[in-house]
Amino acid sequence: MTHTSVPLRLAGGQRRDAARLSMITAARVALYLFLSAVCLVLLFPNLWMLSTSLKEPQQIFAYPPQLMPRPIVWWNYVVAIQKFPFFLYLRNTLIVTGLATFGTVLSASLVAFGFARRRFPEREFLFAVLLSTMMLPGIVTLIPTFVLFTRLGWVNTFLPLTVPSFFGGGAFYIFLLRQFYLTLPYDYDEAAYIDGASSLRVWWEIILPFSKAPLAAITVFTVLSHWNDFMGPLIYMNKPHMRTLALGLQFFRDQQVTQWNYLMAGSTLTLIPVLILFFAAQRYFMEGILLTGLSGR
Repeated sequence: MTHTSVPLRLAGGQRRDAARLSMITAARVALYLFLSAVCLVLLFPNLWMLSTSLKEPQQIFAYPPQLMPRPIVWWNYVVAIQKFPFFLYLRNTLIVTGLATFGTVLSASLVAFGFARRRFPEREFLFAVLLSTMMLPGIVTLIPTFVLFTRLGWVNTFLPLTVPSFFGGGAFYIFLLRQFYLTLPYDYDEAAYIDGASSLRVWWEIILPFSKAPLAAITVFTVLSHWNDFMGPLIYMNKPHMRTLALGLQFFRDQQVTQWNYLMAGSTLTLIPVLILFFAAQRYFMEGILLTGLSGR
């Protein structure tokens, strides 16, 4: 082998590495462009809602359509708040969502702890029965539940929308937390039991501190579910001062049929708190989604 062939091979390897790196870079750029286009398509309805909320009435149906309003009318939000009792409905929504979320996270984590960390007869069978409830449509239990809450005198109160969350929180959330709890080593539990800790103390002081990510994911799911809930408040809250944002926005739409700028302003105000929550908990939310699917047991 001559001395000149070694530099030639090194130069050829460098060219191949550079070509491979350029191909990887081009593929990543194409992927990012594609994902950006998909995000733009998905976000366009929200952008149009925001744009309409800042337009004058004559600009809404102007042709060709304009995404950027000229001029920007911030007064639409003031009028929307005056016509739409936003803060009253926001208070009701915060009460329902806060209590339901707290009950769901607390009870679902406790039930999942029992299925994942405690051994008792027919544990797997009972867990299968729990999962089978996910196949039962909510419309099937709607009338019996309404009759039950009516006889309890809970209609026109927050109780039908909050109390059931303290009894398990839902099979889906229990399943997610159980899958995560199965990935945690049992050494922590055994050491705590040797020191005389009870099961509740193990759950509260050992398991929950390790569960911040999945609990954050469940919190976001639950908040979105109750924040956008329309059917529950429609059935159980017949008084105007008991309405939540989702229900109140529907009645506001019926009143402002032709005033789309005010309706879009009210819709934007309803969306803002959820966006703030999602971006604040985004890191924990994504981490929780990944962690809850790791266990194969």
